[in-house]
Amino acid sequence: MGGYTSEFGISIKSGTVVCQELDSSKFDIYPCVVTKDQWYYQDAHLVKHRVDPGSFGININNAVIYPDVVFNTIHGSPGEDGHIAALCTLLQIPQTSTHCYAAALSFNKRDCLSVLKAHGIPCAESIYCDVHNPPDFSEVEKKLGLPFFVKPNRSGSSYGVSKVCASEEYQSALSLAFAEDHQILIERALHGTEISVGAYSHNGVPVIFTPTEIVSENAFFDLSAKYEGKAKEITPARIDHDVAQEVQRLVQKIYTTLEMNGACRADFIIEDGQPYFIELNSTPGLSRESLIPQQAKYSGITLTEFFDRLIHEAINNHKTTHR
Repeated sequence: MGGYTSEFGISIKSGTVVCQELDSSKFDIYPCVVTKDQWYYQDAHLVKHRVDPGSFGININNAVIYPDVVFNTIHGSPGEDGHIAALCTLLQIPQTSTHCYAAALSFNKRDCLSVLKAHGIPCAESIYCDVHNPPDFSEVEKKLGLPFFVKPNRSGSSYGVSKVCASEEYQSALSLAFAEDHQILIERALHGTEISVGAYSHNGVPVIFTPTEIVSENAFFDLSAKYEGKAKEITPARIDHDVAQEVQRLVQKIYTTLEMNGACRADFIIEDGQPYFIELNSTPGLSRESLIPQQAKYSGITLTEFFDRLIHEAINNHKTTHR
């Protein structure tokens, strides 16, 4: 847990919940914090023990403990962008998130949209640019209309995201997004119901959760709405049964097309009865207020059981791919 981005604190919350809910009679749990400066395990006495980034080995009193499985709760880099998954693959250690390619692809909004559009997933119109060539406001307005969203291309938890309704808001939106990433995505604002749907693999079969409807008190489902209680999250979503089934079908198609494993969450906005894909999160939040725990509870499984399933699925996937 932890990581190198603005999502560090949210990742710590997710990792803490996982450690609290895992069955300690089944697992020896070592909460490991990843920062740019160090990787470490902090024991019950608040003593920090170094974790070797090259092996995941934990040095405790001159003895090294190596993990049987890594439970990845790092949002942003290096957990959500595929780096942890790639390292685990090289070291042949099972890990609970998806494989490195799907993680890297889903973390890059531009590339993920491009791939999924080619597979028939409806997406909103968008413009991609980097810090060297941001388009003029007039160009964006002509192509996308008003309002539109400005987003970092590689970020999560709505960090750096702005809704632009007028020309005087555009430059500050660019600055905010570029503070998170030198690449950004400018996307048409869809008008409709916002939906989020979790998925995971159990015994090799994708399980698609019931959609959750998000009603934000703010202009959109931003950071404060997500983590400060400024949004209503309603499960099941108040949408037509046929639309709910279509959203779940699209999530299953995304999950299987990208050959994903582990838990993920896909976000949509339903405009005029049509679900439009917004983004895919391959290391979704697992804090108490996060959507995946809410959807797991609605489906009738406890977090302890859900996390247990993720661990055993990771182990089984590892056995299958390393036979």
